[in-house]
Amino acid sequence: MMHDKAATSRDAIRHQAALWFIELQSDGNNAELRARWQTWYEAAPEHREAWSRLEAFGNSLGRIPPQVARSALAPSGGSRRRALKAFGVLLAVGGTAWLARESTQQLPILLAEHRTGSGERREIELSDGSRIHLNVDTALDIRFDAQERRLVLHSGEIHIVTAKDTARPFFVDTPHGRARAIGTRYTVRSDATTGDHTQVAVLEGQVALEPARAHESGRLLLSAGRQARFSTHEVAPPASVRASDAAWTRGILVAEDQPLPAFIAELARLSGQPLHCDPALDGLKVSGTYPLADPQAILQLLARALPIRIEQQRRWWGGSRTNIHPA
Repeated sequence: MMHDKAATSRDAIRHQAALWFIELQSDGNNAELRARWQTWYEAAPEHREAWSRLEAFGNSLGRIPPQVARSALAPSGGSRRRALKAFGVLLAVGGTAWLARESTQQLPILLAEHRTGSGERREIELSDGSRIHLNVDTALDIRFDAQERRLVLHSGEIHIVTAKDTARPFFVDTPHGRARAIGTRYTVRSDATTGDHTQVAVLEGQVALEPARAHESGRLLLSAGRQARFSTHEVAPPASVRASDAAWTRGILVAEDQPLPAFIAELARLSGQPLHCDPALDGLKVSGTYPLADPQAILQLLARALPIRIEQQRRWWGGSRTNIHPA
């Protein structure tokens, strides 16, 4: 218990240091602010140690992509609050070694302008009239200027309906490359932390897929009704779009002869509910249209139609998980 209290105290001091770092970055010429920081700095050796770590972290900002560093040091608003949280996390896990390895993945996600959490979906309208649906666990930045309209999808999935603007092309950048819209409606899905590709499904119009490290011959123009995935080097052969690919934008999960464990995994992802299905049930198939608003009702419907047993498991840290077993 004493160890836990000491760890909590260290974390609190690291967060205080992160707060001072942001305050001094935004108003470093304020003599009163610097005097208050000096008092805090000299109050305890733990404060000085935390500040030394933070100075090393500050020096490492040169290794972060410039757009990320600018967001991290933003002096006001949501960017500043996100930066404080991100810096606290970075300091708590040990400083610059982690940062050097993970900054191009985790930090942009933490600092993204638009984020959705587990089970959360959101729709936003852009300044040009384009509309975007954000699926669960999505991190997105919007970069519009006089020359182009650009979205940066750090992780997750979006559904886009582009507005017409002949003067400015519309791009979606992901860790694997770029999708360039040509008057269209389409979805883009990418997981920067665990995946090695981006998936694009075109519902209307056309989208040009441009892997980050491919030559001109490695690009592909994808037409309506087709979908494809691409890595940083190549585009995989396209396939047909399924009717279910964008159903999540309407709060619906569509299954077409889908193995039950795969269906439950997708239901868990889209609903944010902790669900687990026994892999032994892989031979059971699910078809139909299911509203995501009530995952437990879906499970009860499946229990009436399939030879399965549903069990609620209490977890010692709080809450519960729903397990699906053979009957």
